[in-house]
Amino acid sequence: MVLVQHADTLRRAIIMSKKIITGILIQLLSGWLFAQTDQLPNVDYLQPADFEIGGVKVTGAVHTDTTTILSMAGFRQGDRIRIPGATVSRALKTLMKQGLFTDVQILKNKTIGDVVYLEIKVQERPRLGSHSFKGVKKSKHDGLNNAVNNYLIKGTIVTDQVKKNAIYAIKKYFIEKGFADVEVMSHEEPNHLLDNSMRLVFEIKQGEKIKVEEINFTGNNNVKNKKLKKLLPTKQKNKLFAASKLIPTEWEKGKKNIIAHYNSLGYLDAEIMSDSIGRKKNNGNYFTQINIEEGQLYYFGNISWEGNTKYSNEQLNKILNIKKGEIFNAQKLEERLHFSQTNDDLTGLYMDDGHLFFNLQKETKAIRGDTVDLNIRIFEGPAAMVDKVTIKGNDRTNEHVIRRELRTEPGKKFSRADIIRSQRALANLGFFNPEKMDINTPVNAERGTVDIEYTVDEKNSDQFELAVAYGGPEVGVTGTVGVTFNNFSLKNIRDRSTWAPLPTGDGQQLSLRAQSNGKAYQSYNLAFTEPWLGGKKPTSLSFATFFTRNTNGYDSSSDAFSSISTLGGSVSVGTRLQWPDDNFTSTTTLNFRKYTLDNYSDGLFKSDDGQPVTDGHFFNINIQQRIARSTIDNPLFPTQGSKVSLMAQFTPPYSLFDGNAETTLDANDRFKFLEYHKWRLDGEWYTALNKKLVLKFGAKFGYVGAYNKSIGTSPFERFLLGGDMFSNNSNSVLGTDNITLRGYEIEELENNVVDGETVATPLYNKFTAELRYLISPNPNATIYALAFAEAGNAYQDFKSYNPFDLKRSAGVGLRVFLPMFGTLGFDYGWGFDKAGANTFKGIGKISLVMGFEPE
Repeated sequence: MVLVQHADTLRRAIIMSKKIITGILIQLLSGWLFAQTDQLPNVDYLQPADFEIGGVKVTGAVHTDTTTILSMAGFRQGDRIRIPGATVSRALKTLMKQGLFTDVQILKNKTIGDVVYLEIKVQERPRLGSHSFKGVKKSKHDGLNNAVNNYLIKGTIVTDQVKKNAIYAIKKYFIEKGFADVEVMSHEEPNHLLDNSMRLVFEIKQGEKIKVEEINFTGNNNVKNKKLKKLLPTKQKNKLFAASKLIPTEWEKGKKNIIAHYNSLGYLDAEIMSDSIGRKKNNGNYFTQINIEEGQLYYFGNISWEGNTKYSNEQLNKILNIKKGEIFNAQKLEERLHFSQTNDDLTGLYMDDGHLFFNLQKETKAIRGDTVDLNIRIFEGPAAMVDKVTIKGNDRTNEHVIRRELRTEPGKKFSRADIIRSQRALANLGFFNPEKMDINTPVNAERGTVDIEYTVDEKNSDQFELAVAYGGPEVGVTGTVGVTFNNFSLKNIRDRSTWAPLPTGDGQQLSLRAQSNGKAYQSYNLAFTEPWLGGKKPTSLSFATFFTRNTNGYDSSSDAFSSISTLGGSVSVGTRLQWPDDNFTSTTTLNFRKYTLDNYSDGLFKSDDGQPVTDGHFFNINIQQRIARSTIDNPLFPTQGSKVSLMAQFTPPYSLFDGNAETTLDANDRFKFLEYHKWRLDGEWYTALNKKLVLKFGAKFGYVGAYNKSIGTSPFERFLLGGDMFSNNSNSVLGTDNITLRGYEIEELENNVVDGETVATPLYNKFTAELRYLISPNPNATIYALAFAEAGNAYQDFKSYNPFDLKRSAGVGLRVFLPMFGTLGFDYGWGFDKAGANTFKGIGKISLVMGFEPE
């Protein structure tokens, strides 16, 4: 009984102790949660009470909207709330979970009866004012900023996750550059420029660059190690100009390339059984191992078709172009079925005829030993029609200028080839960035229609030329100013709102150029082109006029004075042809030129019998016809396609009209009215070796002939082969066509020199091979490097013509295209067939390029 009483007393004591401790804790907690500005009666926290919220105010919020804070807390005036209670605790937790505050307090300002007035006091997290990098060179800061800019936004809260994302981006940046052991830490510093802001500093230890020292293969019995290494984006450190670094994503891509290559060779079962990456102890470089199981070699067997109603099996087999017994090339099969570089694949056959919903499935019908039989099931689908064609992004170019280049029209049958041609035509306008051009084709399957959306990105296509050069005491200072507006609008000339700096948007071209160095040289040019005369057909109309005058610098009253001037103009009409295909264009030009020579003893113009033309007026009236075909994909850096043109130029055969023509006259009198026929054939072909490497081949041929052998070939309109655009510039308007030959001056070709004087020739040929590497595709600064091999020669007549007697050269160069200045660059060529040159330096010659690519 005593034990029971003691136990009961002990139990009551424990209960009383718990109540006291609970009361104390509640009072302490209430001191943190609630602060009173007035003397209020004590609240019995062991007995919570209900209150009506009379009002709530928010303090401490600078960047965060107070309405948002009240909404998150869930307090509304007039609501009933229990104090203490779960509502207050829940509001605290909700606000803290947002990550916006470092501290939150809910305070009781006052009570009036059962009405309570609350205050939500917050301490906001500091906002990002700026960020910086330590431990790395400033040259890397731009790249690092690009890496972290998506995560670090000025004025936003920096959470732990934001820091982790930024650190990850920085590490990725360095790992992709080969610094696999990079370490990054971050810390915060006060930013005194903005209230409640901080500066985030990243401490970076990039470490040493880790290179790939070894790449080893096993099991590759039919493909050499050298070939497999080329398929890997990851290169060994001993490879010249190769980026020796290991990036995990690139490594995985390389393994897929290896399997794809084996499949293209007929090894359909090829597998990478295992691969490993390790680090060497002595220097930390990587060594890798790839173990390959090649499997057996397979061949194409029978190929059967199902579902084809529009085209016969024979037609489809012809398009597929795969013969029974060929080594099974999986890559070729995919290209012939879906997409080939020449767009003559099976999918293109159907999609060019409107079958947008076309689909096919290939399946292995049987494997007979090493032979694979295929079955190709075709789902032709209905022909789709083009519904809407929309254009976006053209803030300068008028819409009709773009629409007239499009092959896709509403109501027309859908064609993949039309979209490809339209994209190429827009790129060749030169008004848009081809890298950012986008084409979207939303489909309405129920109606059997497709909309086509073209999104373009405008770029500045105008060019400006301003140059000052000093040509020595005899020439003096030469100044040049020129502008070319490639997207001009003549009809908006009175609308000042379209001027930028002149009216733009109609795709017309206007160019003006003036060059002078006082008495010695003056040149003025004006040209205008309307590419779509009338706006409905691709018929162009062009006008051009120019005047140039060269003197030897003496006063005109001096006996030693010598000059040549040229006044000329032309009108041309061009149109797009439909036969043999619509890649052809025809341009007809009527030219007039008047050459005036006064004691011109340079020796450039000579008749076939060697008589110099030095004095008089000479008239050149001719019609020029040019047929050209172009399929290049980009005018700045073509990667595929070709450009071929044939030009024929004729003057009236005056001497044939006059039976009593005096053919024994002095050369100055014999060529008053020039008569000749002139031919030029130019061609360029481009092949992409990869995305940045392009191979170009070029060939040029020119010939000037005579109607009357007694009179001979015209001393004007001949060719000057050799030199560069600067050494030939003074001759560009003097009645000669200037063709550069890198590595040679004009006088270094012996056929250009007669009796010690440089003369123009009636015949030439030239061949070029170039390997181009794209450094920057940016249309605002397109840059590429090149290596070239060139061969050509000039000839005085067809009797001495020998197509194998060529002057050879090779060299390197660089091109930079700036919209405002055109093409700038240089070539350094070595002419291997120079007379007397026997040193590597002696045969070298630098050629400058400014404004445009010379012929």
